[in-house]
Amino acid sequence: MEDLISRITDSVGIDAGKAQSAVGMILGFLQKEGPQDKIAEMLAAMPGAQDLIDNAGGGGGGMLGGMMGGGVMGLGSSLMGLGLGMGEISGISKETISFAREKAGDGPVDEVISAIPGLSQFV
Repeated sequence: MEDLISRITDSVGIDAGKAQSAVGMILGFLQKEGPQDKIAEMLAAMPGAQDLIDNAGGGGGGMLGGMMGGGVMGLGSSLMGLGLGMGEISGISKETISFAREKAGDGPVDEVISAIPGLSQFV
C-alpha cells in the first residue's frame, strides 16, 4: 500500500497521512457496500489494505454510515471532512481504483464498482 500512498501524494499533492485516511475510507466503503466475495478478492490482492481500513475509522462505519449520510454521497462528505476538495477526492479515487485493478485485475474491481449505485461516475 506504500506504493499507492506514494502515488497519491505525488499526483494529488496531499500528505501521506491524509492519503492513508482517504484510501482507508474509500476501501472501507467498498468493503461495506460491495459484493463480499469480490471485495474480499480485491482486498486480498492488496496487502495492507485492511490495516488502512481499520485505521480509517472502523471499516467504513462511523461517520460514513451515521451522521454524514450513506452511499457515495456520505463517503464524499466524510472525505471532505478530511479537508479534501472534489479534485483531490477524484484523484485519490482514481488512483485507488487503478491500483486495485493492477493488483486484483479488472474483473473483481469492475464487479465491485458496478454493484454500488452511483460509484462509476467517480472512478
